[in-house]
Amino acid sequence: MQMPPHAREMRPTPNGDHHRRHGLSAASPLAYYPRSSSSSASFKGCCCCLFLLSSFLLLLVLAVFLIIFLAVKPEKPQFDLQQVGVQYMGISTSNPSSFDGTGTAVSPSPTTASLSLTIHLLFTAVNPNKVGIKYGESRFTVMYRGIPLGKASVPGFYQEAHSTRNVEATIAVDRANLMQADAADLIRDASLSDRVQLRVLGDVGAKIRVLDFDSPGVQVSVDCAIVISPRKQSITDKQCGFDGLSV
Repeated sequence: MQMPPHAREMRPTPNGDHHRRHGLSAASPLAYYPRSSSSSASFKGCCCCLFLLSSFLLLLVLAVFLIIFLAVKPEKPQFDLQQVGVQYMGISTSNPSSFDGTGTAVSPSPTTASLSLTIHLLFTAVNPNKVGIKYGESRFTVMYRGIPLGKASVPGFYQEAHSTRNVEATIAVDRANLMQADAADLIRDASLSDRVQLRVLGDVGAKIRVLDFDSPGVQVSVDCAIVISPRKQSITDKQCGFDGLSV
């Protein structure tokens, strides 16, 4: 007797149950663990290995750089203001009389005053290290009683090891206006004392270069007090302080 097609696909089990010959049974392992899981695990393993290798190489490079850096024993660069020259200084007030640096008296109570000034600064950069120093752009500001009058900038440059280099900057002030109180102080200092005190502030950024690698940026702060004689058009006193190597 020929069995129907659907009956041939069914086979009794010892327990009396029937199941199909073709297809996956409920107990098949592939029903619980898809094939993509093995590929995902392999990919994660590769990423982990690459991360560990990259971390090891980075630590190795840092260790070599640190050993070389300690062997070189870098010192802070020396940046000193050597000379200050007054090319021009003139003071004018809102009153008819004015003071132009020749000693001419003026009204003691001007409402406003303007200051024109051109000074030349000569700095000396000394590199005491066995390696070179890369300087960034430096900026300097001249101030009178806390009031900024003018600025100057020095382009960046590279300095060889164990060398000295002169750096020049010119600060030009074109009719900087001062209000009544500061104008009165300026006129009194110039006409009565022949002594105008200015302050030159600046930050010099530098990086020590070792094997084509630059160290973290360091900074040398320049703070100079200069005294100018308007009658003589010259510097009568100079005091500078330097706060070096502040990261």
